[in-house]
Amino acid sequence: MTDGPTTHLTHLYTDVDTGALKERQYRLVIVAGPDKGIDCALDGTTMLGTHENNDIVLTDDTVSRYHLELQVRRDGLRIKDLETTNGTHHGGARVESITVREATRIRLGKNSTIEIIPTETDVRLGTYTETKLGSVIGSSQPMRALFALLNRVATTDVTILLEGETGSGKEIIAEAIHEASNRSSKELAVVDCAALPKNLIGSELFGHVRGAFTGADSDKKGLIEVADGGTLFLDEIGELDIDLQPQLLRVLEKREVRRVGETKSRPVNIRIIAATHRNLKQMVKDRTFREDLYYRLAVVRAVVPPLRERREDIPLLAHHFADILGAGFELSPTLVSELSAHNWPGNVRELRNVVERALSLGRAGRTPSADDLVTPAQPVASLPRATTATPVHGENVLELPFKEAKGQLIEAFERDYLSQLLERHKGNISRAANAAGIDRNYIHRLVKKYGIKVDRG
Repeated sequence: MTDGPTTHLTHLYTDVDTGALKERQYRLVIVAGPDKGIDCALDGTTMLGTHENNDIVLTDDTVSRYHLELQVRRDGLRIKDLETTNGTHHGGARVESITVREATRIRLGKNSTIEIIPTETDVRLGTYTETKLGSVIGSSQPMRALFALLNRVATTDVTILLEGETGSGKEIIAEAIHEASNRSSKELAVVDCAALPKNLIGSELFGHVRGAFTGADSDKKGLIEVADGGTLFLDEIGELDIDLQPQLLRVLEKREVRRVGETKSRPVNIRIIAATHRNLKQMVKDRTFREDLYYRLAVVRAVVPPLRERREDIPLLAHHFADILGAGFELSPTLVSELSAHNWPGNVRELRNVVERALSLGRAGRTPSADDLVTPAQPVASLPRATTATPVHGENVLELPFKEAKGQLIEAFERDYLSQLLERHKGNISRAANAAGIDRNYIHRLVKKYGIKVDRG
């Protein structure tokens, strides 16, 4: 395992009822035995026993030299007996290892009793004064609230679930969290759960050993291992097949991974960020998503607002996209009004495409109007044949290098063909794939690539 970065062990979580960010801390009090009265906060790993090398040294001679290990984890406080002579008891029964979240009493040896006391406090996020977090842009109140939350949790190892519509910028937000974390010098491994076929996702995520299956000619490190010491981003986690969810749950619980075809597990030090456009709570009710996996992922929930709910960000975003695309255009008050009135079903991704189209029109000597920007591309049936005179984004193809012209023509065809195909089949990706004779995962990739809004249900 790669030595991971040192992170601040703050135990943050989102309250399931109120959505408020809370912080959980643990305190240990010795309530019986010769060391009664010891009271201390717990963080990280704490060792108890009679040997002087322990964090808490006890004088009870019925307690072993190294008796108990207390470890504050994402899912609670793990209490582990260290193969002691007189044992560790909870509720009258001897235990080897348990994880608790509530107030708990534990007896060590024959005479000493400790009480674990959790405390919970509301986290005051304050006001975020910047207009960006990493490469994410926004000055509206919903975005400032999101930035304040993410800025608070970025430097911890807490697992985050990003919820938001397709095209709302969840992946770039995950990148911003990673860059703001103590893991930024390590890898950010991205897994698109919607794009990976079921028969390959196990190998891609977990890796495999040579000979594990036909074609496995050598050992392969999976993306979870690639992210060791860094961050694993699970995009469109709602698309992960339910048969694969237990394996991912094991990674979350144990922080270990077992390659396909291997009998031993490998420890990994990763921070996990997941994203979805689906309602995972409803999927849990429908039994298409595991409840235990959902709660492991949604330790901190962050809702990414759609562009129509933060229209005041549109001029800022439009100028930002123009700058990074290497040009600019004048945003008249009328144009700003028209852009702000648009519903933006494709969210920020659609706005970027619109700005790119505007720049193309500008290079072609035209001043873009609101109709130019928000009117969808021509349907595929009306596209001209790809002759030498065919314009591509306002340019003649002969003015472009062959590879670039070919790429733009293919993209135009894919976008328009797919839009009409999905419209014909009322957004049903399976029926559309069967009609077109292509794999449904390929359609998922194109839908994401072009920001086409469909009902994947």
